[in-house]
Parts: sequence; structure tokens; C-alpha cells
Amino acid sequence: MRGVKPHLVVSNENPLPAASSAPDWMSVEAREEWDRVYPIVAVRRVLTAADMASLENYCTAVGRSRQLERAIQRAGDDLDLKMIRMQDKSMSTARQLAVEIGLTPSARSRSTFREQEEGSVQNDLFSQLDL
Repeated sequence: MRGVKPHLVVSNENPLPAASSAPDWMSVEAREEWDRVYPIVAVRRVLTAADMASLENYCTAVGRSRQLERAIQRAGDDLDLKMIRMQDKSMSTARQLAVEIGLTPSARSRSTFREQEEGSVQNDLFSQLDL
């Protein structure tokens, strides 16, 4: 990728609840991904309720990629190249959304993704100010 990467902002306004079940309309595979990543993004407080569509789309793309992989494996010699193209598109979409919501190593390495814990040095510094 070219250019300057945008800095993601940790939002303390309207953060996601600590636990949330996957939407009913998701496939089993997408729900499995939701259950895996939702706790991670909720703790990081990077996403808000306004960002739920990105998280849903990411989980859907990962789920679809897994479904297509199983179908490709079952197809054997009768493999339809359209399935490979669909899986490639799903994987690309999932990767792009993973970057956007902070689920890749490069996104996690940004300082804005570092988890802030109660009582951290930064929080202690702010508490000492007379504002």
C-alpha cells in the first residue's frame, strides 16, 4: 500500500459492550469468527456501535471463505474455477476489513491500538492535572 496509513483512534464514546452475540442472520462459520474476534475488538475500544457493519461484513467474508474452501475440497476433480475466484474475493475483502478494524499485526502495532488499562501511567498523569 502506498501513502500514509491513517491513525485509528481509540474511542471512549459509545464503545461496544464487552459481550454481544452474533446477528441471527450470520452463517455458522461467520458466527464462529464473530465469537473469536468480538471480545478482542471490544477490549481494544476501537470500534463503536457505528462500526458494527464493518465487523459484521468482516465475519461474513471470513465465513464465506471457509464455506467456499470446504466446497472446493469436496469438488475434487469437478472443481469450478468460479468458486476459487469467489473465495479469493472473500479473502481479499476479509483482509481489507481486518486492517480497518485492527485485526492484523500491522494494525495492532500502531500505538493507538495499545490497550489502555485502568491505572495506566497515562491515566495517572491525567488524574494529577487540575482541570
